[in-house]
Amino acid sequence: MKIFIDFVTRSAAIFVAAMLLIGPAFGQSSVLVPQQEKLLNGLKVQMWPDKTSQKVEVKLRIHAGASFDPQGKEGQMKMLAEAIFPNSSSREYFADDLGGTLELITNYDYIQINASSRPDAFLTLLETLAGAVSNPSLDKETTAAVKAMVTALEAEAGKDPAYVADRGAAAKLFGSFPYGRPILGTQRSLEKIDFADLRFAYDRLFGADNATLAVSGNFDPALAYRAARRFFGSWLKSDKKVPSTFRQPEAPDAAPQMIDSPDPSRKEVRIAIRGFSRNDKDHFAAEVARSIIESRLRSRLGAERSTAAFVRLESHILPGALVVGFSNIMFQPVTGADGANKLEAAELTKKILSEEITDSEYSAALAVARSERARKDKVTDWLDGDTYRIVSVKADTEAQTRIAIADVKRVMAKLAGAPMAIIIVTGPNAEAK
Repeated sequence: MKIFIDFVTRSAAIFVAAMLLIGPAFGQSSVLVPQQEKLLNGLKVQMWPDKTSQKVEVKLRIHAGASFDPQGKEGQMKMLAEAIFPNSSSREYFADDLGGTLELITNYDYIQINASSRPDAFLTLLETLAGAVSNPSLDKETTAAVKAMVTALEAEAGKDPAYVADRGAAAKLFGSFPYGRPILGTQRSLEKIDFADLRFAYDRLFGADNATLAVSGNFDPALAYRAARRFFGSWLKSDKKVPSTFRQPEAPDAAPQMIDSPDPSRKEVRIAIRGFSRNDKDHFAAEVARSIIESRLRSRLGAERSTAAFVRLESHILPGALVVGFSNIMFQPVTGADGANKLEAAELTKKILSEEITDSEYSAALAVARSERARKDKVTDWLDGDTYRIVSVKADTEAQTRIAIADVKRVMAKLAGAPMAIIIVTGPNAEAK
């Protein structure tokens, strides 16, 4: 009998241990892979039910962003996004009545509405969103209101030297290419936009067949799908979308460009280099390279100045940029090999890009890149799959596990050989430092 009991005890222990190992795999699978449906009007629906959640979250993404702004009318897509919920009362409704939140996001690649509610209010949440996106009020009054709103946002952003530096670097690197134009527009471009422009953009791009609806949290997926068919089923398809074609930007002028700072007490330096698209095979290797560059940069600057430097990888549907930034750091002119005075920040960046990558640097940066990736919202991964035309979200997620040091070296060599756009935002009459 004792032998039998020992056998059962050992078997139970083995079974429990196996379940502890298998359990997370099943848990991850249920989170990573949503229930997917598609309505007759082309709207994609993705659902992640979780009965333990205290709320329901909805992300509605339109796969067209500010890159579709007509030249000279920059800010049009931002205005269109804000026109979906054009006043404070329509936005406060989500908090006051639904116990949730509302957020509108506009970038170069998409417009996204993030909304949440209590579980018992999620049907009202879906109905409210559906009514707003399928039948927005794009009249003269609404256009005037959102124009004033975005104009105020642009004016406020223009007071920030960091924003001025970012915009200057993008304009110098990309020129009139969409990524060189401001998402918020300018005071002049916003003034040119009228309600007919918003209506045209909506009809062309803001259709059910150009959108994905992602629902996560505490809800019944069968009920949510029926609600999606009922509330979003009348949302029309977009007009036949003709992909915009853009002339590729010329190489930027190598000379640093000086811009007056809106705050004379603050200085900003930006060095921008053409980067990679989001679905480029080297995208994840570029993320590792970014981490190496930032680590080297902060190490060279020392403890006192390291926190004022950053490296940002901006990947879009088309190749974006790697941006090296310095805030409130005084640089001294240095003499280059050709005897000419050069900007210390640019020379430092070139040196960092050209140095050989060590095994320890690669391992540390790979760990950082994977950690950043792990913290990313998995719902966003699936939405990105549609926006950036990624063939397989699973394959995309697994791609980072196959990054070799040779891949990172190849990316670094490409960045080192690319022209730089250099912007210095500082007080009037200041010298380049």
